[in-house]
Amino acid sequence: MEKVLFLKGQFVEKIWGGSRLKKEFSYDFNSENIGEYWAISAMKDFSSIVINGAYKGEKLNDLYKNNKELFGNEKKEKFPLLIKLIDADDDLSIQVHPDEKMAKKENSYGKSECWYILNENEASIIYGLKTDDKKIALKLINERRWDDLLKEENHIKGDFFRVDAGMVHAIKKGSLILEIQQASDITYRLYDYDRKDKEGNLRDLHIDKSKEAIKCLNSKKIHEDLEKEVEILLENEYFKVKKINVKDKINLKREDKYLLESVVKGKGELIIDDKTYPIKKGDFFILTNYVNNYTFKGNLEIAESSSK
Repeated sequence: MEKVLFLKGQFVEKIWGGSRLKKEFSYDFNSENIGEYWAISAMKDFSSIVINGAYKGEKLNDLYKNNKELFGNEKKEKFPLLIKLIDADDDLSIQVHPDEKMAKKENSYGKSECWYILNENEASIIYGLKTDDKKIALKLINERRWDDLLKEENHIKGDFFRVDAGMVHAIKKGSLILEIQQASDITYRLYDYDRKDKEGNLRDLHIDKSKEAIKCLNSKKIHEDLEKEVEILLENEYFKVKKINVKDKINLKREDKYLLESVVKGKGELIIDDKTYPIKKGDFFILTNYVNNYTFKGNLEIAESSSK
């Protein structure tokens, strides 16, 4: 009856990555090109590891497969969500992700995601298109008229963006982001600024698949409400994301089969029944189906996610 699963994630090197996660979250790694920290992941090659309790040392993908009771006997064959921290020390490629129908061809979930912005200084993202006509969008792509096609949006800490499958997007230099997404690693790269890798080669593009996947979707960023203790940032057909502001103490009841918790600010305590767990910025953990009520104490900002 393990109630809390604290997790150690996996660091992923990227051509656009840096070392900011070490400074911001006190993580320990040697590379200067860490772009992502797969914090809560059951992806086969980058699974999180349980670091406490009876399941200490087990991979999350194995635990989910063999101990479904922890997850409320979830019917989905694969763990449905993936939570990352992203450090963009350079611009990411212009990209698009497939929806459920298209992703099935590659034996994967679709890839709808959302971003909670953590950088204190203003940065920007590519967020949708300047046209809502796909024919015009495809024409602009063929003519490589990127400035006429792509819409840019500034952001700063506390902003929140919904990025549905099919939306053209890109995280840009200076962004520090908590990303909650469907558990898929399919990305179609539409344009990469003619950038070369360490060996001097242009990075692969996926033009045809990108064109097929593109939907002329547009959405508006959400600003966090600092006055609310609990704020629903997003609820779609795949997942729900809440932001929890803890100023002193807050008592909560688990309403979903299990909950994914991301501590993005501060330090304090998690209390379940008569047991207390210290928590701090950069901690990620799962409240299993054996938790009924739970309490956060301290000065904390937590993003809470659940699968639909």
